[in-house]
Amino acid sequence: MTRDLRLGVNIDHVATLRNARGGGLPDPVRAAILAQTASADGITAHLREDRRHIRDDDIARLMAEIAIPLNFEMAATSEMQKIALTHKPHAVCIVPERREERTTEGGLEVAADQNRLADFIAPLSEAGCRISLFIAADPLQIEAAYRIGAPVIELHTGAYCDFHAEGNHAARDAELLRLVEGAKRAADLGLEVHMGHGLNYETVTPIAAIKEVRELNIGHFLIGEAVFSGLSTAIGEMRRLMEEARA
Repeated sequence: MTRDLRLGVNIDHVATLRNARGGGLPDPVRAAILAQTASADGITAHLREDRRHIRDDDIARLMAEIAIPLNFEMAATSEMQKIALTHKPHAVCIVPERREERTTEGGLEVAADQNRLADFIAPLSEAGCRISLFIAADPLQIEAAYRIGAPVIELHTGAYCDFHAEGNHAARDAELLRLVEGAKRAADLGLEVHMGHGLNYETVTPIAAIKEVRELNIGHFLIGEAVFSGLSTAIGEMRRLMEEARA
């Protein structure tokens, strides 16, 4: 089934829970298979340099065991490029990464690093991976992504979600406007637009209503909500809200 707005489910934090105690449970690949059954359109997994959640064998198993696309999030390093070229996932999303951060903070700096990033993504594109750059809704970054030949951008919704959680509605609405304008600018350039980071039941509707957006990638909230309602129910409710907003 082809949907107007796709849902990618990030399973990183099932692996976070597993790694907190060691061993193999809970299994993030099992979570991916459950998400697939529950109507997810894709699975996102971020293999970090320090392997704090997803591990190398998780990527190998995901490639072997899921039937929906894998979106492989990674930093622009030679180690990660080699792993991506070995597995050739459907999609590779380049993200900024710092060891001291708890989660990805801010978007990738493309405008100041165009030549290196263009060279970095070229072999991945040639291998058949769909390249996405995780960036802020900044015209300079959007236009730089276009110039280096990335077909997809994922706009960082973290600030919008943080302002909502803080009750700062003026700042939230201003950030939402930036996202709307960024999505339009990107679509006008011919880029496919995705969004993600921090989205939950309260914040997803205005984002899902942006007509240029083709995919949302959501993880931490869904895994947390699954503790109370189950993963299938959490995904189903997110899907319902997305489809209502789209309608």
